[in-house]
Amino acid sequence: MSTDPELLDPGHPSSLHGIEFIEYSTARPLALGHVLELMGFQPVARHRSREVLLYRQGTMNVVINAHAAQRRDDPADADDVRISAVAFRARDAAAAYRRALDRGAWAVPTRVEVMELNIPAIHGVGASRIYFVDRYREFSIYTVDFVPIPCVDQQPPAIAGLHWFGLVQHVGPGRMLDWIEFYRELFGFAPIPDDQRFGILPEGRILCSPCRTFYLQLVEPSPGTAGLVDRTALPFGSAASPGTAGLVDERLARLGLGTSDVLGAVRALRARGVDFLDSELAGPAERGALTRGLPAGVAFELVRDHRPPPSQS
Repeated sequence: MSTDPELLDPGHPSSLHGIEFIEYSTARPLALGHVLELMGFQPVARHRSREVLLYRQGTMNVVINAHAAQRRDDPADADDVRISAVAFRARDAAAAYRRALDRGAWAVPTRVEVMELNIPAIHGVGASRIYFVDRYREFSIYTVDFVPIPCVDQQPPAIAGLHWFGLVQHVGPGRMLDWIEFYRELFGFAPIPDDQRFGILPEGRILCSPCRTFYLQLVEPSPGTAGLVDRTALPFGSAASPGTAGLVDERLARLGLGTSDVLGAVRALRARGVDFLDSELAGPAERGALTRGLPAGVAFELVRDHRPPPSQS
């Protein structure tokens, strides 16, 4: 997959080992928390000093960050829910961080409070961040930053074996190659063949992580549906070039959850109150399903994945 030999070696310090957590930013954490609970996630811990909650299901961790959302200056963002960060596991977070910076990534300045971990991060698409985490085996990052909620199962089981399958990112017109190069150069992602597709929405280009545990789907708006974007906003100097600011909202759009039994997962989630698009093109089908009508405007895509669910560590 990757053409970078060092990232094909799982023992290399910069090698990725999957997704540690996904972070949402919202000024309405209760509404988003309700959505996550419908999807099978349970709140397990609270941040020591910020309005941040940790939700968990099986091997998946989701952080709801209301602290950052409350600091936004634009009142139009008040009801916005965004995937604001993704944390990649790495054998050595510092080495993976330095490698990304050496290849043109933009560092995120850290503002660490007392009793908080300094987790290195770079700028991702839009205003999002990409974190590097190496404390997920013997020692968890949540042990320092979070306080467990009393009398709550800290390892709630996953519905139908749900696990991280990937993320969908919207890219601006003409930016597809830029973003492919961004993820290839900084992390070792590689495009899969066009005839290899997953789920019910196979548009765009799909990149496989160097650890082969998750995917990124890059989707470009159809011609005539959106304006231009500011190409200088791409956080990767060698791929960016001058352009014209416009209307496309480049962002992480939704999460993909893998399961070996899509229809079984749909039945279980429908029993919890989750609705799904129901059509010949959009499923639900054994290959995948897409939620609809969830509060807070959040969507999830279920994808058939016959690989065994990852372990907790």
